[in-house]
Amino acid sequence: SGVSWNESQHCRLLVPEQLQLCRRNLEVMPSIVRAARHTQALCQQSFADLRWNCSSIQRAPRFGPDLLKGTREAAFVYALAAATIAHGIARACASGELPLCSCGPGPRGDPGPGGRWGGCGDNLSYGLQLGAAFADSSSRSRKSGTRGSRAMNLHNSAVGRTVLSDSLDTKCKCHGVSGSCSVKTCWKGLSSLDEIASELKSKYLAAIKVSHRFVGPRKQLIPKDMDARPVTETDLVYLINSPDYCTPNLQLGSLGTQDRQCNKSSVGSASCALLCCGRGYNTYTEEVEERCHCRYRWCCSVVCKRCRRRVERHVCK
Repeated sequence: SGVSWNESQHCRLLVPEQLQLCRRNLEVMPSIVRAARHTQALCQQSFADLRWNCSSIQRAPRFGPDLLKGTREAAFVYALAAATIAHGIARACASGELPLCSCGPGPRGDPGPGGRWGGCGDNLSYGLQLGAAFADSSSRSRKSGTRGSRAMNLHNSAVGRTVLSDSLDTKCKCHGVSGSCSVKTCWKGLSSLDEIASELKSKYLAAIKVSHRFVGPRKQLIPKDMDARPVTETDLVYLINSPDYCTPNLQLGSLGTQDRQCNKSSVGSASCALLCCGRGYNTYTEEVEERCHCRYRWCCSVVCKRCRRRVERHVCK
């Protein structure tokens, strides 16, 4: 992400649907590379204590069945990737990194008592426009899975951008004597990617199983269970049930949980009972070195000693 892209060396590494977009928007590619890395890190961080821990995302773009066959996990990844790309471009515009865009448009209305509009807001509209072009290009290709999976991926990507758009809020910086907030400079800014990922994880847990079938003259994503509420533009959707991810199964995209570290004292998803799927766990101890007995030294540093202690680890059988 820290290098300048060129047509012949870098764009050809992308899937065909993104090749022309890359050639026309070389200056934005470092932002998209950063967004891809953020998507990987955020996904693994969000699911670190679950049986499916998003480790398969490291193989992108060569996804396995867990992210290719219309699962709930695929819904989360597509939504997160779409939101992260648009977020990265919007922030890059505001930071002056991109020559074709700048700050977001000036907000209307009053920012509140003592407030005045200023600063440089995130350029959400440009981020959404260019981000959608990149994120959705492969899903629009007829070579990319079934019509149902393409419709699902496009829907979930749109949900990710909707969550991002809804996070745009007024942010202010205080000015005044002795830190008072008698005067505030305000602008429109997006929430952090951690907050976006957290909101999408909530939607993942409430995702709706759908089928892609005709309603009138065209096919739509309709809830599989006829008693379920209608799908809205803020719902993540999926086509097939996920495996339990307990044991390795390459056909289903399950890597299993053997050798995963679990929490013996937890009663949540990271507990040894749930993460190890009833197989039990092995316990071992190891010695770790860490900072200890830290004290402040005038002026201006913190001095610590190095201590060693033994810790107990629990690993799924």
